[in-house]
Amino acid sequence: MTGQKSEGDRKHPVDETLPPLKMFTSGLQHVAAMYAGVVAPPMIVGPACGLNATETAFLMGASLFTAGIATLLQTLGFWKVGAKLPFVNGVSFAGVTPMVAIGKAQSPDNALPIIFGAVIVAGVLGFLVAPYFSKLVRFFPPVVTGTVITLIGVSLLPVAFNWSQGGNDRAPDYGSLTNIGMAALTFLIVLVLRRVLRGFLQQIAILLGLIAGTLIAIPVGITNFSALSEASLVGFPTPFHFGAPQFDIAAIVSMCIVMLVCMTESTADMLALGRIVGRPADERTIEGGLRADTLGTALSPLFNGFANSAFAQNIGLVAMTKVRSRFVVATGGLILIVLGLCPVAASVISLVPLPVLGGAGIVLFGSVAASGIQTLASAAMEKGDNALIVAAAVGIGLIPIAAPDFYHHLPKDLLVVLDSGISTGCLVAIVLNLAFNHFGRKTAEGDAADEDTAHEDTADGTAAAAHGDPETPPQPAPGTTDEAGAPAAAPAH
Repeated sequence: MTGQKSEGDRKHPVDETLPPLKMFTSGLQHVAAMYAGVVAPPMIVGPACGLNATETAFLMGASLFTAGIATLLQTLGFWKVGAKLPFVNGVSFAGVTPMVAIGKAQSPDNALPIIFGAVIVAGVLGFLVAPYFSKLVRFFPPVVTGTVITLIGVSLLPVAFNWSQGGNDRAPDYGSLTNIGMAALTFLIVLVLRRVLRGFLQQIAILLGLIAGTLIAIPVGITNFSALSEASLVGFPTPFHFGAPQFDIAAIVSMCIVMLVCMTESTADMLALGRIVGRPADERTIEGGLRADTLGTALSPLFNGFANSAFAQNIGLVAMTKVRSRFVVATGGLILIVLGLCPVAASVISLVPLPVLGGAGIVLFGSVAASGIQTLASAAMEKGDNALIVAAAVGIGLIPIAAPDFYHHLPKDLLVVLDSGISTGCLVAIVLNLAFNHFGRKTAEGDAADEDTAHEDTADGTAAAAHGDPETPPQPAPGTTDEAGAPAAAPAH
């Protein structure tokens, strides 16, 4: 009895706090994994809106600062805001294309204010619809989530490949033997460190690999110290630095579409992360997570930031390191805020060459795809319909990756969704799952019973897989979900 009580009173790994040094280094590792993804959108959008190098650097600092705020909202949360999982938020790539289009269509003085006004409206709209959007969790069984998680990892791998070549396809050394060699060396260093180290050092193998790769890159000559020498010590992102927000109908519609895309991807990411950390994301968790996403988005323009959403690469880091504490990611959020307030500190992180980051990214993003494949293993793939769903969704989801110009003749507004393999694959998987497993033909009462049984087996198998035993259905526990996606032992709300 005593042993059972102490076991029940033990904190879930998601809610555990680590010693200060472990907390800081693990949080820093998350920042290192996401840094390039946070600063890349403002690097693209800034010049498109007519900003010079100094103003673009200011925009990058603002993106780091707002990503930190959004991450704290997700990990710590308040009221009904926040998934309270080790969930990292940052600037969404989904908004880059429409924001660049807005920037080119407007004068330099109006471009960013119009973008910020549209982002505010999209964030407020998303916050209001989050409780209703979260109810869609029942349409994300393992056959859907496994497909989406796999596509998340596969979609991110080209980013790592691009970094490995140098990141800028217009640079003369893009794809050079030096860049690819540094990526390969970092890749091997990370694998070796993961194999030979034990305990905490093994958990921060990615960070150690990035440090080692950066030190080796210095004599090779691909480390750029110019950002460090030019950065100032303190730089607060002044509210509405580029002017008060303006509200344009066309821009608002574009960013609202982006917000819905971000919410779809975040839902899939939360379901993936919930399985990885052993705390399945139920309807309440997703609702809180979407509220944090959208509230962070609505607040970001105040500090000159853009729409925020989940960063899938950090899910791969959680899966690989097994460090599941949300307070580690919250520490990473605090580091992001400090980087946003201190350009010198941000420049230190930016010293990591992109080829080095690319080599580590292959391991990170590959881990996400592996998690998706593991989820699909519990998705009753012996059913022909489920195999067909995965085949069709993966095939459609790979189009933007394998053939980036496939949709170039279609209206630009549709490209917001179609250019994201994650979004298109997710939509196809959801629609086909509804068609085949919910509204499919039932020729007899026995067929319906078989279908319901298979659906229950699939849901139970996924929950069991999250605990490392795909064969044994676990008993419902507080915070888990039933096959309909509603909290176990509690009515859906």
